[in-house]
Amino acid sequence: MIYEPREDSFLLEKYVKKLVSGKVLDVGTGSGIQALAALENTEEVLAVDISEEVVEFCKKKNINVIQSDLFENVEGKFDWIVFNPPYLPEDDREPEDSRLATTGGKKGDEILKRFLVDARKYLNEKGKILVLISTLTGKAENLFKDYSWKFLEKENLFMEDIEVYLLQNIFKFLIEI
Repeated sequence: MIYEPREDSFLLEKYVKKLVSGKVLDVGTGSGIQALAALENTEEVLAVDISEEVVEFCKKKNINVIQSDLFENVEGKFDWIVFNPPYLPEDDREPEDSRLATTGGKKGDEILKRFLVDARKYLNEKGKILVLISTLTGKAENLFKDYSWKFLEKENLFMEDIEVYLLQNIFKFLIEI
């Protein structure tokens, strides 16, 4: 299943177009909306997705894309990493074919937490992350505790707020102290 752009995609896209440049990694590219937005500012964009169907779809849009479970097949470091993760808590009523694109694990934050553990390894020294979360995923101060982060914008939807954050790696800073 290809994740069709919705409110979350469009909110994140706004900041990709506004902020992102240099060497960019779009993790969980889905429809490729964030990769295409980044390509408006740079030619160095790599998109990754766990779904073979998504990879083939994005190749037809001339997006440089590879199949990868988060960073599994990614090499190199990036100036920006963009991630619109699947963030909904597990729901047995959700159709099996859409779970890969929407469900972030039992609580909804497990995929995001896996991403955050490894993301710093793929950032250049001054690299940044643009990430979207839902209030169903958890609180930013808990999720992003190992990063320096800044809230950018939220949008209220029917049963949740979606929020965009800018993250920077504080690991290097901690070592220098």
